[in-house]
Amino acid sequence: MVTKEARRAHLLLVLAVVLVTSVTAVTIKKGGLAEPVKPEKYDHYYNYEELTSLLKALVAEYSHIARLFSIGLSFEKRELWTVQVSSRPGSSSPGLPQFKYVGNMHGDETLSRQLLIYLIEELLRGYDNDPRITRLINTTDIYIMPSLNPDGYEKSREGDCRGDAGGRTNARGKDLNRSFPDQFANIQVPMEDVPEVTAMIQWIMTNRFVLSGNLHGGTVVASYPFDDTPSHQTTGAYSRSSDDAVFQYLAKSYAAVHPIMKTGNPKCPGDVGETFKDGITNGAEWYDVPGGMQDFNYIHANCFEVTIELSCCKYPVASKLQEEWENNRESLLTFMEKVHIGVKGFVTNSVSEIGLPNVTISVTGIDHDILTSDYGEYHRLLVPGTYNISASAVGFIPVTINGIEVIEGPATVLNFTLEPIVTSGTVAQTEAFDDTVITSTVLSTIAAGKPSQKQPIQPEEFRHHHYSDMEIFLRKYTTEYPKIARLYSVGKSVQGRELYVMEISDNPGIHEPGEPEFKYIGNMHGNEVVGRELLLNLIEYLCKNFGTDPEVTELVTKTHIHILPSMNPDGYEVAFEGDQSGVTGRNNSNNYDLNRNFPDQFVQIVEPRQPETIAVMNWVKSIPFVLSANLHGGSLVVNYPYDDSVQGIATYSRCPDDAVFQQLALAYSERNSQMYNGHPCNDLYPGEYFPHGITNGAKWYSVPGGMQDWNYVNTNCFEVTIELGCFKFPLAKDLPRYWEQNRASLLEFIKQVHHGVKGFVLDATDGTGILNATISIAEIDHVITSGKDGDYFRLLVPGIYKITVSARSYISVTKNVTVVDGEAAQANFTLTRQTWQQESGNKKKNLTPVKDAKDPTAEEFHKLIKDLSSDDGLNQLIFKTAVDVSPYRYRQYKELAEFLKALHLNYPHITKLSNLGQSVEIRQLLALEISNKPNESESIEPKIRYVAGIHGNAPVGTELLLSFAEFLCLNYGKNNAITNLINWTKIVIVPLLNPDGRERAQEHQCTSTVGRMNFQGKDLDTDFTGNASQGTADMQVETRAIVEKLIVNQGFTLAVALDGGSVHVTYPYDKPVQTVENEETLKYLASVYANNHPTMHLGRPGCPNGSDVNIPGGVVRGAEWYSHLGSMKDFSMTFGHCPEITVYTSCCLFPSEKQLASLWGENRKALLGMLVEVHKGIQGIVKDRSGKPVPKATLILDNGMKVFTSDEGFFHAFLAPGVYKIDATAEGYQQQRKEVFVTAKEVAILVTIIFDMDNRIFGLPRELVVVVAGATLSTLLLTACIIWCVCSIKSNRHKDGFHRLQQHNEDYEEEMRMTSLGSKKSLLNHEFQDESDSEEDTLYTNKQ
Repeated sequence: MVTKEARRAHLLLVLAVVLVTSVTAVTIKKGGLAEPVKPEKYDHYYNYEELTSLLKALVAEYSHIARLFSIGLSFEKRELWTVQVSSRPGSSSPGLPQFKYVGNMHGDETLSRQLLIYLIEELLRGYDNDPRITRLINTTDIYIMPSLNPDGYEKSREGDCRGDAGGRTNARGKDLNRSFPDQFANIQVPMEDVPEVTAMIQWIMTNRFVLSGNLHGGTVVASYPFDDTPSHQTTGAYSRSSDDAVFQYLAKSYAAVHPIMKTGNPKCPGDVGETFKDGITNGAEWYDVPGGMQDFNYIHANCFEVTIELSCCKYPVASKLQEEWENNRESLLTFMEKVHIGVKGFVTNSVSEIGLPNVTISVTGIDHDILTSDYGEYHRLLVPGTYNISASAVGFIPVTINGIEVIEGPATVLNFTLEPIVTSGTVAQTEAFDDTVITSTVLSTIAAGKPSQKQPIQPEEFRHHHYSDMEIFLRKYTTEYPKIARLYSVGKSVQGRELYVMEISDNPGIHEPGEPEFKYIGNMHGNEVVGRELLLNLIEYLCKNFGTDPEVTELVTKTHIHILPSMNPDGYEVAFEGDQSGVTGRNNSNNYDLNRNFPDQFVQIVEPRQPETIAVMNWVKSIPFVLSANLHGGSLVVNYPYDDSVQGIATYSRCPDDAVFQQLALAYSERNSQMYNGHPCNDLYPGEYFPHGITNGAKWYSVPGGMQDWNYVNTNCFEVTIELGCFKFPLAKDLPRYWEQNRASLLEFIKQVHHGVKGFVLDATDGTGILNATISIAEIDHVITSGKDGDYFRLLVPGIYKITVSARSYISVTKNVTVVDGEAAQANFTLTRQTWQQESGNKKKNLTPVKDAKDPTAEEFHKLIKDLSSDDGLNQLIFKTAVDVSPYRYRQYKELAEFLKALHLNYPHITKLSNLGQSVEIRQLLALEISNKPNESESIEPKIRYVAGIHGNAPVGTELLLSFAEFLCLNYGKNNAITNLINWTKIVIVPLLNPDGRERAQEHQCTSTVGRMNFQGKDLDTDFTGNASQGTADMQVETRAIVEKLIVNQGFTLAVALDGGSVHVTYPYDKPVQTVENEETLKYLASVYANNHPTMHLGRPGCPNGSDVNIPGGVVRGAEWYSHLGSMKDFSMTFGHCPEITVYTSCCLFPSEKQLASLWGENRKALLGMLVEVHKGIQGIVKDRSGKPVPKATLILDNGMKVFTSDEGFFHAFLAPGVYKIDATAEGYQQQRKEVFVTAKEVAILVTIIFDMDNRIFGLPRELVVVVAGATLSTLLLTACIIWCVCSIKSNRHKDGFHRLQQHNEDYEEEMRMTSLGSKKSLLNHEFQDESDSEEDTLYTNKQ
């Protein structure tokens, strides 16, 4: 629960850090004595005092149709006056669309201020006199704010057409139209500096404006969204919104009846040649405006806003006022009338016939939804055409109506009636798709609706329990009920108090497969004590009623319930009874708010992690919790994720399981009548209202570092935060009432853990459970994983779901499962292990990446790469990212190391932090791997290496890579493209190679060499030397670590190194060489980076002392820029067989930290582009005829590039587009040749090379050699026989010959045998002779 001060800030403002502003209403009753306001003379401007007096007088005269109020104060405490003109001023008016005009946002653009005063007068005086104006007021709720920047107006000067005299910004020097949260930029404007923006955001978010005009000056044109682009190109980049056609229509409606604007040629002095077709322009195409108000209206509210530039002169002389009024009067009225176009209606509940708030209205083909008002009303602006329109809300059956015709003129009326999802007590067997039959039944061991024979035993101990009292209480119940109660501690508080947990189950201490784990946590804020006492009551209630009360017995039998009564026992001990809304004891004893201390997906939490926080995080990760509630106090509402947003303001922050969380929240609130009423604390916060007693956390107020979001984002556990009452530390006598109000809700919420779908993921071979299998639901971008026994529990609302289960080395299985209200559907998944062929040859076709919620096939991933390679693909990726980062300071080594460790701790499922070695001064060289399986080696996935900080005096690259790593982690699971890129890539980021040098370098030193070298005075980029005999022995320790752990034998496909001192890219080689065999590919790779950079590709770095340098395309060979030996990229090419480029990110080696955000914006797209490129070129496997992989095979491309296969036979090589011949060789196999065609926008060509055994001897076929050898041997044997016969004949002719033959027979046979063996031996020796490898080839062989 927030503090009183924070709560007040929430109610008045939607920003996290705001100034308290008051809404001042002027109540002036119409009376007969009110003096009429004199007719307008159009001859002078009204200053603040005159404006105030005039508006009050007008409202006094026309109080039946006008109301004056202030939405807040300017920095100099001037009221931001607004006039409501309506037939029912001061009241909500269902059926009347809200319209607003805002003027004088830039204080020196004053014509808008004056024209809106005239418009107010025109409307008030025309009512009942002019039929058109009367109709407009009767059908529209009109709001007109003449001046959003009254402070700036007071500083401006009449006749100043260009704004030279000042006044554009507010009193703090801030441009209000650059200070709103932006979808493409991280706007870092302190909210206390722009109270005008704060007030405007609050006003926008607390109303349901449909259409708006923001009036400016300086030219004559109507400008429409979007106002900026992801790349923030200065001009010329059309930034199209989903409603581009509607915005063009609206802009033209103003311009077409303006005598100058409609010409499209305002002929403004200084911009005489500037023209606008039809008098309108897309904002970003005109010029880039980050932080603008019109885009904020469209993105964060239902409101369509157009920015209208009224005149060439910003502050024209007063004599021009009447002329300008006449030019704009018709346009101002016509634009207001457009609030009635499109389609409108009400959405009601079919049962209660009451309007439904926050129903989503969707139009097929337009990616922008709006929500209904508190009365169920909606107004959706559309151009004429035929549309399919849907209405959907949690707990109701969605309705789509097709063929709705929208015509020119008044809106088409389209009402929706939504039927609630019917709750049934029994569920019949349901046949799902894919011939899978899922049976969901409600356990009937206890008859539904039958009263228990015995009333449950209620708690008796209603008192406040201090720590020792609570400790004794817990020990008592675990002693008295040992069969169902187990007491354990998850850690200690700062002051050493145990964080006790009571587990209640029929088998405590043992995770039972198929039984879900549930938890309650109380007293996170030490002075919010109701949760602490209720959980002690719940322990007593469950223990005493087990075995006698059917409801309790079923819960305890089916569920493992863990209860942590006090997460902040230290804070409790200093809190005091009777504290209604104070802060004493809220924080822990280190004075940190534990509910702002958890890692956050949108905000970097810099406060040190507290012992209580760490203990709970470790606890939650050690038990597979499914559902949880965090009990607080200070209001009465159930609050569900997300608790904050990327903008950091109070706005609805929808998580992927928003429907589930609303169902969970309602399960609690519906059984607490006071909570469900929605008006919790009328005495403290009379305006606070929560429909049905639930709220989205961030919509209420932003809470970065909260526990409930951390549970959902980082574990399987769904958690909500329950505010139990308006009194934080009530008197003990009131505790029984709190128990009575919450008992049914506490029990009902536990039951929700059994809803959705559950089952087991099993191995088809032996039936054992598979740990960490991924369960993903189509269209819900949030996955869970199976437990150690293979069991899983997935909370879902009723519906039909496509569920995919994946696991490493298994074939994924997809089923369609029907989930109904009641007991969870049972769906078991049996996965078959992959064969070797499936794993190696078909892995990307059959396997789903473990963490991919969308379950993409290979074809879908190929399409993604193709889409991202299109001209606007990366821009769209960045546009759709859920979260961006914005570096704003440099990190010294210690903070850098802590940052990397924090990333790993917060994203352990996709990161691995490794120590490559140490610098001379014993600083670790850290490498962060980002992948969906970071602890497993996958040769088939391409690997890319990002390295920075080889020169310590150029730290920009280091900060860019830290931002890049955080950007990837933050968007994993939230952005489909980034999620899939991570799932299908091994990304290794080494942000700092030279930490010793970095520690000595100094900011703002653009050319200093201090810190360039390592501690030994060695330039590390000249130290990458070595050969087959030398190895790495003579290298610096930093270099040796990189070579051994990052370059040699690592199988990288691409590498990117970031340096400083210019703005261009170099490719190998840095050493002077005559030719580069694969130069076309290397140059192409470098050009991909340069072309994705907004200025690099222009080839004019414009650096001091080198402004005349021209680098065509921003790309040059390293030796032509700075020739030197021993560079990292040359070594990577020669010995790592990995192409590497060096990117020079800024002219200044160590620029100001203020430039980091813009440098990140310039390089973000290019860094992402490399992740796309690594998937291109060629990839495949080399194997023999039996299917066995062939490791260490050499593939030589006709551009001279060599590629070597891994131990599994895989290979991947990046290539420029073109046709290539591949010669594949391996010892003992015949050479193979393949021809491939590589394109610029497709995924790498899949190549399979199958080797035949090499049957050649002496270069001749083996069969021929065997025949010749056989014939030769036969000839020798025949010759031997002939010789023997001749000798025998001769011996018979001599009487004494026989004994001589016998005497020499053994010698002769031995001679013949040796002759024969000698012939065979010579053949064999010759057969296996081979040329020795060259020294370089030997190194290649040794390094594979």
